[in-house]
Amino acid sequence: MEYIALHEFLLNPSDALLLDVRSPAEYEAGHIPGAVNLPLFTNDERAQVGTEYKQRSPEKALLLGLDIIGPKMSEIIKQVKKYKVQDVIVHCWRGGKRSQSMAWLLGFAGFNVKYIQGGYKEYRRNILNSEFFKDFKIIILGGRTGMGKTGFIHTLRDMGEQVLDLEELARHKGSAFGHLGESSPPTNEQFENNVAAVLQKFDKAKRIWVENESRLIGGIVIAQELWNKMKAAPLLNIEVSEKQRLNNILNDYGHFSKEELIASFKKIEKRIGGQNLKIATEAIEVDDLTKAIQVALKYYDKTYDYNLSVNTSPDIHKLSLDGENIEAQTKTIIDYADRNIRFN
Repeated sequence: MEYIALHEFLLNPSDALLLDVRSPAEYEAGHIPGAVNLPLFTNDERAQVGTEYKQRSPEKALLLGLDIIGPKMSEIIKQVKKYKVQDVIVHCWRGGKRSQSMAWLLGFAGFNVKYIQGGYKEYRRNILNSEFFKDFKIIILGGRTGMGKTGFIHTLRDMGEQVLDLEELARHKGSAFGHLGESSPPTNEQFENNVAAVLQKFDKAKRIWVENESRLIGGIVIAQELWNKMKAAPLLNIEVSEKQRLNNILNDYGHFSKEELIASFKKIEKRIGGQNLKIATEAIEVDDLTKAIQVALKYYDKTYDYNLSVNTSPDIHKLSLDGENIEAQTKTIIDYADRNIRFN
C-alpha cells in the first residue's frame, strides 16, 4: 500500500476519486471538499467497534470490524467501479486501519490506490494552522448595510479578481435577515473546510477580496487564524448614495413574505426598541417597505460606524462611488486598489 503525504495531496490536485471511509456521521460533521463518503462502518457499527476497543481489547475490536466488513467487500468494489476511475485516494480519521483496509481491498481489486497519511485529522490541523493563511494578501471590502458589498464581491469575481465569499460559503447574508432565501447552513467545521478549499485554488501573489464581516455569520464562526488575518488586512470602505442602498435592500428582501420580514425584525427588537419594531411592523403590513428599511438602517448604520471607529486595521481607506452602474463602480474599486493599496 502506498500513502500520500497531506502536503503533496494539497499541492498537487488529482483527478483520482477521493474516498472518505469514515462513518456517515463523521462525514456529515465535516469532510474534505470533493470527497465521496463510502463508509466501512455505519454509525452504529462504528460505535460497536469503539466500545469493543475500549471495554475489551484492540484485538477483539479488530475481529469485530472484520466480521462487519467481510460481507460488504463485494458491494464496496461495485460502488467504486461505478465512478469509472482507476486512481483512488482514500482517507479515514487518522490514516489508520480503516483507510489502510480500504486501500488494500481496492488495490486487490485492481485500482491504483493511495491513502492519506494522517487522514482527516491532519487535514484539519493543517487548514487551521496560522501558516496556512500566512501569505494570502487580503483586502476587506466594507461599507454600511445596503451598499451592495455582496454585489460588488460577485462583480469583482466576474472581472477576474480573486474573491472569498464567506456569506456564500456560510449560506447566510450576515444579519438578522441573512437566513432569508438561503438553504441549510453547513456545519462550522465544514464551513472552515470549504473556505480552505477556495483559498487553496488562489494565486498567493495576487490579492483576495473579502467582504467585511463580524466574526459570527449567522451561526457560523470564522476560524481564529483567518479572523486575525482579516482584522490586520487593509479595509476599503465604500460609500454609495442612500437611493442605491434602499434599492439594493428592496431588491434583496422585497420579495419575501410579510411574515418572514416581521419575524426577522423581531430578532433585533432589543436593539431597535419596541417602538421601532412597532413602526417597522406596521409599515410592512401596509407594504411601505422603504419605511421599514429606514428603521433597520438606523440601527445597522450606528453599529457599523461604531465598529469602524474601533477597527484595528492599520490601513483604512474610504471611497465614494457615483452613479448606480455596478460594473462601472467595480472598475473604480479595482482602479483605486491598484493605485492605493499595498501589502507588506
